[in-house]
Amino acid sequence: MAQDSDSNEVAKKLSTLNVNAMEFVPGKFSPAPAAVQTAAAATAAPSGTTTRTSTAATPTPPSSSAPTPMERDADPVQMPENNESEPLDSWDAEEDSILTPEDEEMELDDVEADGETAPKVSKKKPPKVEESRSKKEHVNVVFIGHVDAGKSTIGGQIMSLTGMVDKRTLEKYEREAREKSRESWYLSWALDTNQEERDKGKTVEVGRAYFETEKKHFTILDAPGHKSFVPNMIGGAAQADLAVLVISARKGEFETGFDRGGQTREHAMLAKTAGVKHLVVLVNKMDDPTVNWDLERYNECKDKILPYLKKLGFNPLKDLTFMPVSGITGQGLREPIDASTCPWYQGPAFIPFIDELPSLNRKTDGPFIMPIVDKYKDMGTVLMGKVESGVAKKGTNLLVMPNRTQVCVDQLWSDDEEVTSVGPGENVKIKVKGIEEEDVSPGFVLCDASNPIKTGKIFDAQVVILEHKSIICAGYSAVMHIHCAAEEITVKALICLVDKKTGEKSKTRPRFVKQDQVAIMRIECSGLICLEQFKLFPQMGRFTLRDENKTIAIGKVLKVVE
Repeated sequence: MAQDSDSNEVAKKLSTLNVNAMEFVPGKFSPAPAAVQTAAAATAAPSGTTTRTSTAATPTPPSSSAPTPMERDADPVQMPENNESEPLDSWDAEEDSILTPEDEEMELDDVEADGETAPKVSKKKPPKVEESRSKKEHVNVVFIGHVDAGKSTIGGQIMSLTGMVDKRTLEKYEREAREKSRESWYLSWALDTNQEERDKGKTVEVGRAYFETEKKHFTILDAPGHKSFVPNMIGGAAQADLAVLVISARKGEFETGFDRGGQTREHAMLAKTAGVKHLVVLVNKMDDPTVNWDLERYNECKDKILPYLKKLGFNPLKDLTFMPVSGITGQGLREPIDASTCPWYQGPAFIPFIDELPSLNRKTDGPFIMPIVDKYKDMGTVLMGKVESGVAKKGTNLLVMPNRTQVCVDQLWSDDEEVTSVGPGENVKIKVKGIEEEDVSPGFVLCDASNPIKTGKIFDAQVVILEHKSIICAGYSAVMHIHCAAEEITVKALICLVDKKTGEKSKTRPRFVKQDQVAIMRIECSGLICLEQFKLFPQMGRFTLRDENKTIAIGKVLKVVE
């Protein structure tokens, strides 16, 4: 009797739990389903119990594992087909060595996984990852120009118009700005977040924000305009795809910015050197009483700056656009300018225009490369930067170069939204395990562990001397800005001069080079830096040289010597 009551109680308990007991203890209640048996067979196989595999399905293991070596041999044969279309790209021969290690690793993984289920899993994973990744195309826009041209105000106004800053916050900024009798500065406070920048009205660090349109996701990089902070501006321009040069139409302000000593010229040139494809020139402050949407003043500014931009290499038909706007009122930024205000301009507004620009070709299949712009500590080490090539996912093992520290990706954010995968063009924060924050410096590069980026101390480069009063000879030193790194360099030797028009190289070694000349020189850095040949990877192979607060030369890496 006691036994009966016990078994009844067990039955009652199970019924009240309302669970399928078979799921929990399959062996106790009924024979396990076929799927469970095969799974058990698969897990038992590696541990050495041969009997079960032979009884479960004798033919399958040999047939699934036998072809894999052949598959490995077969795959490289197909590889050239993929790469045949790519010799046009400047990566050519290097492409194979860049892509194959990853492919081989995948093949090896498949062999190790043993059986048909493994490849299926690897095929299913990427779509899931895509879901938690931003689907829109990412475009990084840097606002550049002379101090006080209105860069931060335009950035703040765009964020207000696209709803990225709520009305309440802006009202608070306006109230605070009025208290400091700086009414016209309140919009810039959306991007100038620290107290020093707000008090002085000068941007120091590169401000970051983002906004979205129906098609694209834009990251705003608000660069400082003051000449003391040009190194910071270069770091911002190095991450940009599109540059917006803001010039002030107000009487006297345009001239100060554009004349020698102003920052307009230098910023435009640095943007071109940083590899920006398209330049939009916003003629700001058109609503100013001294201008009042005057066509003559607009044309005067445009005609003065156009020859200089052409000289830099911007093509007015393809990659250069001029627009009249007012940052403080927002006219011409999101909606076209009212015909009653400005009857002579019928062109598009700024945001719709950049939204319609053609897509950029991103390098998704290359190895992962992200120059580190900034870092901070937050329950681990967080690295910031723009992904230049490749894809990184949660759990990926990467290398921090040049100190070759292996790290593991812990968390990823693309413009403050947490994602599980990031790709080229995205401005990201990556939390990594395996390195301390103090062991990382801006200019280091986070890259693929199987295919790390080149590092070197001595390299040959082609250099164009832009503006330098005296001559440059062996032993000359300056500061080099390459991607996000700034390093002191010394000219070791001058190799030859290059004719600007014909591209011919001189037979004899020059004793010196001067302004407007192009030379190939050997350069030595004070420390080890990450760099690549320009023709293989332009983003990591172009640089600027600065001395005495001026940009004196631009150049490209031809060969890493050691």
